[in-house]
Amino acid sequence: MTSTESWAVEATCPFPAAAAEAAALGRPEFRRDPHPVYAELREGAPVCPLRPPHGLETYLITRYEDARSALADPRLSKDMYGAMDSYRRIFGEDSTAMDDHMLNCDPPKHTRLRRLVGSTFTPRRVESLRPRVQQAATALLESCPPHEPVDLLEAFAFALPVLVICDLLGIPAEDRAVVQGWSTTVARTGFDPRSRQAGRRAEGELQRYFAGLISHKRQHPGDDLLSALTRARDGNGRLSEQELVSTAWLLLFAGHKTTAYLIGNAVHHLLGHPGQLQRLRERPELMESAVEELLRFDGSVESATFRYAAEDLTIGGTRIPKGALVQISLSSANRDPEKFDAPDLLDIERAGGAHSAHLGFGHGIHYCLGAPLARMETQIALATLFGRFPRVAPADPGAPARWLEVPFPAFRGLAELPVVLDPAR
Repeated sequence: MTSTESWAVEATCPFPAAAAEAAALGRPEFRRDPHPVYAELREGAPVCPLRPPHGLETYLITRYEDARSALADPRLSKDMYGAMDSYRRIFGEDSTAMDDHMLNCDPPKHTRLRRLVGSTFTPRRVESLRPRVQQAATALLESCPPHEPVDLLEAFAFALPVLVICDLLGIPAEDRAVVQGWSTTVARTGFDPRSRQAGRRAEGELQRYFAGLISHKRQHPGDDLLSALTRARDGNGRLSEQELVSTAWLLLFAGHKTTAYLIGNAVHHLLGHPGQLQRLRERPELMESAVEELLRFDGSVESATFRYAAEDLTIGGTRIPKGALVQISLSSANRDPEKFDAPDLLDIERAGGAHSAHLGFGHGIHYCLGAPLARMETQIALATLFGRFPRVAPADPGAPARWLEVPFPAFRGLAELPVVLDPAR
């Protein structure tokens, strides 16, 4: 047994030990399909102590009601400065340079930052993007070869949100490929020294890039979101330069990867459920409902972001000591049979819109600010894809799907999505 495996075994709960170990270590088989493990933990250890490779005491929450409560519990802090030793141990020594944003803080700082971002990232601004999103989706699909295999994840699911978020932020077209490359490196950073070193280099490049772009926006402002945030920072002084850079990074990172993997997951599961896809084709008015159900069924954010216990507390009958990390599994909560009937079935017409109670965008004060944009992009992406290519099919129907297998990825998503858009009859 390796030292990493022994960490997991020593701290896992005694009943579903194998399931707890799989969740703690993020083994490839767990990454490919975590849902059976989560089902076992919901039943036998709904708040389960783990010892992941970073070695910090961690508790994993898997049931819906516990997860929903925990997401809004002020005793579970997101203030990275309040647990800096733990934060640096997980994310690296230089992590604060890019992580000083609203996702990693508590009120009143969170209230201040979210209000500033919300004042510029408005529903009106999001809705104004609809024609651009539709235009980009159509153009991207037109550029794909229709009769031969294409990786739809790279050519469409990623390309679309990248175009949208870069347009929104005001990132010049000539910079987008390299910025996306840095972002991808950070997203795939693991615990091994080589991966961490690459992640730190990419974070440093992104920090320098955004600092330079913000300086340029001061001299040459536009109608983009980053120009608006720069004006807000300079106009009232309530946003530090580091917070501005970190916020730009957050909007880029969360604004394209979450949606990209969501689109990929959605296409994959609809192709795997032809009856559901046929129903959606026959009744396009079900698109909003379908996207909500796909978010519930297999969303792109498997677990909520960094939280730790600011005091001793009890969740689901389990005592969590002050200072322990708390990992909230959104994927598990969204498959909880106590909340959703037949949760392992994909049903785009769930009775009474029950799927809309999902936690795919979180809950509480940290509910995803970009949820309206992600919904709009996914709806347009699916409608355009299946409308233009109604016979799209997997390139190799018998091949198993390849999921991200980095031990602890930031997202739940595919590594590739090979399809043929218009197969020969």
